[in-house]
Amino acid sequence: MAASTRRRSGGLDYWPGFVDALSTLLLAIIFVLSVFVMGQFLLSQEIAGRDTQLQRLNRQVAELTDQLANERASKKSLEDTLSSASATLNATDAARRRLEALLSTNNEAAVATQTARNELLNEKEISARALAQIEALNQQITALRRQIAALEDALGASESKDRESQTRIAELGQRLNVALAQRVQELTRYRSEFFGRMREIIGARPDIRVVGDRFVVPSEIFFDLGQAQLKSAGMPELDKLAATIVDLSREIPPDVNWILRVDGHTDARPLSGQGQFKTNWDLSTARAVSVVQYLISKGIPPNHIAATGFGEFQPLEPGDSDEANRRNRRIEFKLTER
Repeated sequence: MAASTRRRSGGLDYWPGFVDALSTLLLAIIFVLSVFVMGQFLLSQEIAGRDTQLQRLNRQVAELTDQLANERASKKSLEDTLSSASATLNATDAARRRLEALLSTNNEAAVATQTARNELLNEKEISARALAQIEALNQQITALRRQIAALEDALGASESKDRESQTRIAELGQRLNVALAQRVQELTRYRSEFFGRMREIIGARPDIRVVGDRFVVPSEIFFDLGQAQLKSAGMPELDKLAATIVDLSREIPPDVNWILRVDGHTDARPLSGQGQFKTNWDLSTARAVSVVQYLISKGIPPNHIAATGFGEFQPLEPGDSDEANRRNRRIEFKLTER
């Protein structure tokens, strides 16, 4: 830490240390929350796709249920018709029996007998038609029963598929959680190794600090005030950093999508607007790009490094004092996942 202990009113001022500790804790919590939110977002995307499949299956089950209800209603209607036809047949049989009894007791009444015979023939014809209708209804009922059996089989298959889909969704969610945890553990392990190697490199230098998950280097080590061209005095530090990242990149598996982020920051004092850079945005971005280009020239893969400029809008120290401005002019290095 670059902050020094000062005496006020005869006591020690621990406030800068408390601010650094709270900033470190806040950045660590934000990083953990970011990882958690990203994991939840990917998981919600996977679950949303499975929910769409489940909804489609539910719609199919609903359609099959409606068809089954319609077929059952048709079956009920046919059964009612069959009952009515059976009642008519019973009535016909009763009338036939009455006519036969009348014929046996009234042999002398030829006209009445002939009339009764005609009625009996008519009744038999009606009975034959009723029997034909009953046979047709029986055939329809048999066909409906087969259709209902097929629909029930289809409904059972749909319910089985629904259960299988639910099981697959649960398994996918578990596998996704395990994969996310493994990726986080892998990146955390290599980030810890990066921090360990960088601590060995910087040693006890008070001007290079660790803030949360980042290494913070004052801009004055690499650049003159208001400039974005690297100084030769700062290149050895970048050479050490490049060698560390190159060695570490050989150990990281190809499926870990890591990236070294180089962030440029300035103080809040506005530029004159007459030089090469019009705003602090331009200056911070140009400095980050200069560092990235130098590190690439030292062997760091271009697809694993990025430059970002924040201008004066991410200060480490509040206020406009010379000390606050000096601490806010910095280059930050952070190993993270893309």
